[in-house]
Amino acid sequence: MLQRFCTFVVLAVLAWVSAFALGGCAQTGPVPGPAGAAAEAPAAAAPDEYRLGSGDKLRVIVFGEDSLSREYVVSGAGTVAFPLIGDVPAAGRSGRELANDIERKLRDGFIREPRVSVEVLTYRPFYILGEVEAPGEYPYTSGLTVLNAVATAKGFTYRADQRRVFIKRAGEAAEREVPLTGSVVVQPGDTIRIRERFF
Repeated sequence: MLQRFCTFVVLAVLAWVSAFALGGCAQTGPVPGPAGAAAEAPAAAAPDEYRLGSGDKLRVIVFGEDSLSREYVVSGAGTVAFPLIGDVPAAGRSGRELANDIERKLRDGFIREPRVSVEVLTYRPFYILGEVEAPGEYPYTSGLTVLNAVATAKGFTYRADQRRVFIKRAGEAAEREVPLTGSVVVQPGDTIRIRERFF
């Protein structure tokens, strides 16, 4: 009798342990992929690459081809005049996209396996208008903010509205009104307008 009771207790404990283990496996978790590995969370989206525009000065290097490696400027038409292959569209494209296009064109009858790199040497300028002491065109520097741009233009006039700023991005038809804070970033080719405040 005692032996039967002990056997019953052991079986009950085993059943409880099995149920607990199966319950843990049934909990929500990563779903195995086709190869049995856990599915990974989507990677964070990479920041947008800088898009070239008229006035950008570039260094284009074609490895092993010194005669083609030099500095180029994106023309008003948005192209780069490249030896052998002519005008290559550049405006609105990233440096990597431009390099890929140059490689493809050079491969078409000029160089067997071209390798090309594109680097921006000088960005196109930005423009600041309105209630600043020295409105005009200024060279762009990486990480420029609106307040930096105002300082470059020798500061606000006494009439300036220092609460809001109007910014027109290169390639956009209309300007946008945004609060004037230290975090408002300027992009190459931007036109910044500081309006007069209303008394």
